Amino acid sequence: MEILAVLLAILYLVLAVKQNILCWPAGILSSFLYLFIMYSAGLYMEAYLQIFYIFMGVYGWSQWKSKQPEFIVNNWSALSHFKAISLILMLTLLSGYLLERYTEAALPFLDALTTWGAIIATYMVAKKLIENWIYWFVIDSISIFLFISRDLNLTALLFAGYLVIICFGYRSWSKARK
Repeated sequence: MEILAVLLAILYLVLAVKQNILCWPAGILSSFLYLFIMYSAGLYMEAYLQIFYIFMGVYGWSQWKSKQPEFIVNNWSALSHFKAISLILMLTLLSGYLLERYTEAALPFLDALTTWGAIIATYMVAKKLIENWIYWFVIDSISIFLFISRDLNLTALLFAGYLVIICFGYRSWSKARK
């Protein structure tokens, strides 16, 4: 199951780099598989994140479909980034504390940080905000450690590959923005 989830996740990202709307169905299928994988690994926030990804996949698909061809790559103001990062950090502290206190979650604060960061970054992808690639680079770098600690080595390798693809994504979207 993890192999198929990884392949679909790679397909999602490669298609997203190309701004191909078919990235969304690939992401939805990958997230459905990862829901079960993350839950069984004790990464509860990551598991719940997959449910969010499924819904955001539908949302992103509808956004890209309804706004093409005029839906262009855009960016956020510094204030929007400040608000987004502050929200990520506040939610991380709150949910990390709750996970630590009331569950047997593995690495609750890192799990929460990558989850809340991914929620914001996924929204940014759906809105075609170029900075999503920077958010993803940070989130995926942290996620590699998280997945290795839970013996999800194939997924950690996937996220290492993501770091390379993210660089291409940023460059591709920068060109499209110009």
